[in-house]
Amino acid sequence: MINTERLAQRFIRFAETDSPSREEKKVAERLEGELKALGASVSFDDAQTTCKSQTGNLFARIPGTVDLPPILLSGHMDTVVPGKGIQVVCEEGVFRSAGDTVLGGDDKSALAIILEVMETLIEKDLPRPPVEIVFTVCEEIGLLGAKHFDTSQLKAKMGYILDAMDTEAVVTNAPFAVHYKVIVHGLSAHAGMAPEKGISAIAVASDAITRFSCGRIDSETTCNLGKIQGGSATNIVADRVEIIGEARSHSKAKLDAVIHSIQNAFDEAVMRAGGDNEAASLPRYELSVKEDFPGTCVPHDHPVVTLVQEAGEELGRTIVTQSIGGGSDANIFFGKGIMAGVLGTGMTDVHTISESIALADMAASAELLGALLVKYAGQGA
Repeated sequence: MINTERLAQRFIRFAETDSPSREEKKVAERLEGELKALGASVSFDDAQTTCKSQTGNLFARIPGTVDLPPILLSGHMDTVVPGKGIQVVCEEGVFRSAGDTVLGGDDKSALAIILEVMETLIEKDLPRPPVEIVFTVCEEIGLLGAKHFDTSQLKAKMGYILDAMDTEAVVTNAPFAVHYKVIVHGLSAHAGMAPEKGISAIAVASDAITRFSCGRIDSETTCNLGKIQGGSATNIVADRVEIIGEARSHSKAKLDAVIHSIQNAFDEAVMRAGGDNEAASLPRYELSVKEDFPGTCVPHDHPVVTLVQEAGEELGRTIVTQSIGGGSDANIFFGKGIMAGVLGTGMTDVHTISESIALADMAASAELLGALLVKYAGQGA
């Protein structure tokens, strides 16, 4: 069903259009033109006001041939760095960059697949449901575009984000995630002449860090210390340290427990370091926690799952459900009431200059997406 040569050329065209985070305007304009050529209505929101990007999220509607609630399809327009001057090389059906940039298959493959599927359904006059398309900005720097997008304008209550690797799976579970910051306040003193008059914020922080678990906590939960910064000179007892990290879990209760363990650890470390000093309020610390994204948990009997699995069966493929440790725009849409599964496009080694994607995998992803749209449209026949 899919025109693979056209899919390949479309992917190259999108991949070679620079769009690092906050610089998505050129690819957005290209997408706007191609969508309008397919008869879509296209608009942009004002995400640039909060994301500091060149453009907002792209929102398009393509009418269907049947009267059904629309399906949401989504991908993100931005890429990670180094992502300027991408030159796509294709050898034996596999796309790579020339070697000094990422390829941008994350997530230009999604853009190409969604456009190719819609063009194919339209030109072959196949039954199709109404489709709502959201292409977001600034996904790679915190899902910022999706967070800004006003989902109240969507009529779709379910859909698919194309932003995973495995073309034989639908991601149904992804974790809750938070960022945390701890600022430890000590007391400065001359490190050589009067160290006993100081309280080392570094020492307090180090003591606390030994009191809570990092890395893989259990099969559902992780915690990471991402950055530690403090002190001013080797001859000064450090009076301030800042620690930044993240925690993730498929269980909200377990995630809360991780943050509680961090708080307990710093409580104990501060108490142990209190001692007898002229500033009785020191040492002390401040802990702040901010949600990064909500978790997703799509029931395995939900149409988002059964539809793609039944479409896969018709293609002779077995589509499994998958749980992952990363987040995507699906987490944000899910948190806003849209039941969103994540489909793979075949991208590999993403976020590296070794990134690649096979045309056969993109075609398989497109075939699956096209089949599920046709199947869904059959419910309105």
